[in-house]
Amino acid sequence: MPYQFTVSPDFGPDQLAGWHIFNTWMQRQLETDIHFETFDSFDAQRQAISEDRVDIIYANPYDASFLVREKGFVAVASPRKPDETTIAVPADSPVNDIESLESGCRIAQTDDPDISMMGMIMLEPANLDKSNTETIIQDSYIQVAKALIQGRADVGFFLREAYEGLSSLVKSQLKPLVTSDIQLVSHTLLLGPKLAQRKDELGKRLLSMSEGPQGKSLLDSLGFDSWNPVDEEEMEFMIDLMEALVA
Repeated sequence: MPYQFTVSPDFGPDQLAGWHIFNTWMQRQLETDIHFETFDSFDAQRQAISEDRVDIIYANPYDASFLVREKGFVAVASPRKPDETTIAVPADSPVNDIESLESGCRIAQTDDPDISMMGMIMLEPANLDKSNTETIIQDSYIQVAKALIQGRADVGFFLREAYEGLSSLVKSQLKPLVTSDIQLVSHTLLLGPKLAQRKDELGKRLLSMSEGPQGKSLLDSLGFDSWNPVDEEEMEFMIDLMEALVA
């Protein structure tokens, strides 16, 4: 039975082919069968994780806490590109900065807690919080964009990488207001208990990906240029930081 690999549902649609190729690359590096599966929502993916149907995952910072501390996953590497949040409004919105947002505004977002948390922090200059805004949960960042374009939301929270991965047509109908620059949290590639002993082996292969043209091309299709190693202490720091900010 092949191992199961998945990625956080917040990746851009143009990166799907890249993740399929990355899965093939991992199979060759580890010389084992790995099945790549995507999920339409965070809830569906978390259900699969709870049922032990995931062995390898490119996880967002929030889910990493549950995976590491409760499911026994180990961190292998993170992209050399931290997670940041982009806040956008419809292109025809009169709002041009955060301070112009008003009480009662409708916020479209996914149920990705770290992006939600960073987005709400960035709204503080407008004196906005959960008590005076309306949250509209969407299954994906494409759906967040649609909610803005269709007038069902006034402002949207995006993972920066997901916003940048939207098509030119979609982005032409949106207006970004601000992007965070926290530089402290990022997605991480994690191995489950069945593959934990191969952490160092896979880690070495990941770190050398950027040294050849084929590896560089694959990394580019995933939206970053190289991997960074992640040790246990660094992972625990990021988990503690996320838990403190979300609390």
